Amino acid sequence: MASDKHTNTRRRFLQAAVVVGMLSAGRLLFLPDSDAPETGTPPRPRARPPQPPAAASGPVTADGPADAPQSYRLRPMAGETSRSGPGASPPHPDVAFHLATDRREVFLTFDDGPHPVYTPGILRVLRRHDVRATFFVIGENAAEFPGLLHDIADEGHAVANHTWSHPQLTTLPPGAVRSELGRTSGLIEDVLGTAPDMARAPYGDWDDPSLDICNDLGMSPVGWAIDSQDWTLPGAGIIAYTVLAAMHPGAIVLSHDGGGERGQTVEALAWYLPRLLDEGYRPVRIDP
Repeated sequence: MASDKHTNTRRRFLQAAVVVGMLSAGRLLFLPDSDAPETGTPPRPRARPPQPPAAASGPVTADGPADAPQSYRLRPMAGETSRSGPGASPPHPDVAFHLATDRREVFLTFDDGPHPVYTPGILRVLRRHDVRATFFVIGENAAEFPGLLHDIADEGHAVANHTWSHPQLTTLPPGAVRSELGRTSGLIEDVLGTAPDMARAPYGDWDDPSLDICNDLGMSPVGWAIDSQDWTLPGAGIIAYTVLAAMHPGAIVLSHDGGGERGQTVEALAWYLPRLLDEGYRPVRIDP
């Protein structure tokens, strides 16, 4: 019995290594190295989707861009562990983790941006495959890069509220919660002309007082059904495994375009998104 488990673990480990190698070999295909508009849609390889590995082979680094603006002040955020999402006890009944759909629609979401390098990288991948997503932005980052809010909105994606400075809302007094959410909504409205109608609490941690304030500000609270685990930096292959293995119609998927090094997230998205499309899924933006 122990020998069989050991053999299965080694087999899955080797599967992970093979697909990570495929990711590395295909990076030039999936990740263009310029911001020039793309013409046409490159052919999508129809490789069999990978199975989730039993154990990761350690971090696989994606080459981070060397020309990131030195004035960028974004500090890494704490891990997006789900304290109130699926798997926690209990999830709040007023927070959306899945969205009802009679089609194979799914909802890709990106938190903690905008970031001057990773947000444009994610937008390029989404544009290439003509799909839409939802970006939960942090106010202090949006204030520094308001043009990226326009880029997100102009390409048909939704811009939503992820607080001003990413605190755990359930540790704050009501006035501070209202400031965190209200200040970010005000900034988004000033930049885009429309206030956001969705919010996500940092760490997915809502309680009744913070939800009441969210509702008072005209926003619906959004959680997630699938955590890509990209904030753990496990390697692009493992991120892709995690998303593909858990995908189901109506799922809200958590990923990040800011809050730390997100090259793995961009690389993983470029790999798993065409495979989702080949399986008949259609990523769309959340419209509450």
